[in-house]
Amino acid sequence: MTSLIDSPASAANLVEGVRAAFSKGMTRPLAWRKHQLERMIAMLEENEDAFLEALAHDLGKPRPEGFITDIAFVISEIELMLKNMKKWNKPERVPTPLVSMPAKSVRIPEPLGVVLVIAPWNYPVQLLLVPAAGALAAGNAVVMKPSEVSSATSEVLTRLVPRYLDNDAIAIVEGGVAETTALLEQRFDHIFYTGNGTVGRIVMTAAAKHLTPVTLELGGKSPVVIDESANVKVAARRIAWGKWLNAGQTCVAPDYVLVHRNVETQFVDALRTTLREFYGNDPHTSSDYGRIVSPQHFERLSAMLTDGQVIFGGETVASERYIAPTVLSDVRLDSRLMTEEIFGPLLPIIPVGDVQAAVRFITSRPHPLALYVFAENDRAIDTVIENTTAGGVTVNGTILHLTSPHLPFGGVGESGMGAYHGKSGVRIFQHMKPVLKRGTKIDPSLAYPPYTEKKIKLFRKIL
Repeated sequence: MTSLIDSPASAANLVEGVRAAFSKGMTRPLAWRKHQLERMIAMLEENEDAFLEALAHDLGKPRPEGFITDIAFVISEIELMLKNMKKWNKPERVPTPLVSMPAKSVRIPEPLGVVLVIAPWNYPVQLLLVPAAGALAAGNAVVMKPSEVSSATSEVLTRLVPRYLDNDAIAIVEGGVAETTALLEQRFDHIFYTGNGTVGRIVMTAAAKHLTPVTLELGGKSPVVIDESANVKVAARRIAWGKWLNAGQTCVAPDYVLVHRNVETQFVDALRTTLREFYGNDPHTSSDYGRIVSPQHFERLSAMLTDGQVIFGGETVASERYIAPTVLSDVRLDSRLMTEEIFGPLLPIIPVGDVQAAVRFITSRPHPLALYVFAENDRAIDTVIENTTAGGVTVNGTILHLTSPHLPFGGVGESGMGAYHGKSGVRIFQHMKPVLKRGTKIDPSLAYPPYTEKKIKLFRKIL
């Protein structure tokens, strides 16, 4: 169902309706779950043009980029869930300790109930539908809240979801802060939020009132370390791709580069060459480069241009929300550029003396969502991995660790809590209910009083 929420009362009615469907057992059969996921794929495939046009409107997103990140990625995740749904939802046999014998022990995957998924604007299809699909595959009812900032995509989603998915157990709510606030006043069984830390704290505070578990997919300043041994040309290409994908509006985009000072000039030159190869001499005219999502974000990013020395880039066009791919040096470490997540096409370059200095820089700051290290020297790679903490790591690349469904994706500390994708994206919405089953044909008296010396000796041997 699509619902317009204008008060906490209407939000309560919406959630109660969805909960009633869950309470009736509607979402528990695997056949129902499978059908919802198949219909979600059909929605994406049959309306691909509508989604890509909306993404282009909201973010200036090139069609190939929109297809890969917001259509194909989602379909791939759902197809993996469909392939493994029966296996992932079977009870898991686990060992039983001797003291409990004769018995057998199992862990039974059980849906949590009603899940609220709050999505951001930067990948507005992927970051709404992937967690929603996991919640459905786990057997839950779902309330979806797309971002009002990506308004065209939100409109497409709120129009299509009720046409393709079960309206009794699945709802989508369009709107902004007022609607989200009304939803957060309700009792859910799990809340999945993707966005920034400020709103993450609001979500967690609201959830605490009902003791609702939360998954917070946040962000932070994801660093890149370039060792003296790195293949600089390859590093420049892979960093440029990860940084300027979606015009830098990616939670795991490289946020700043810690480069060994002996290869700093070589790296900057390679980066400049790479950008010409990617977007031509004028990225403003490139059909492969996106735009900033809103005037407010454009103004925020434009203000950061004064926090360092622009090496190249820096051009802006306010009427088109365009900011060129920009590389900066001599950045002030206490500036917004280095204390806030950039979430845009600005890349600060900071020279360091060695890998150890890079590690010290990283560990003196909150744990990032992602960390990238470029090196041919295995010791340098191990030094970074073993002495830093991050939500995920890609070595000699950027972003790609999150594309593997076998690597749980999530943050740590201020970059988030909980992880999803693949099997983890289903398990996070389930309670693994422990069950121990005993028979009655054998009932040893050892466990019962009176506790004789003989029994106590046996206890000491088996416990």
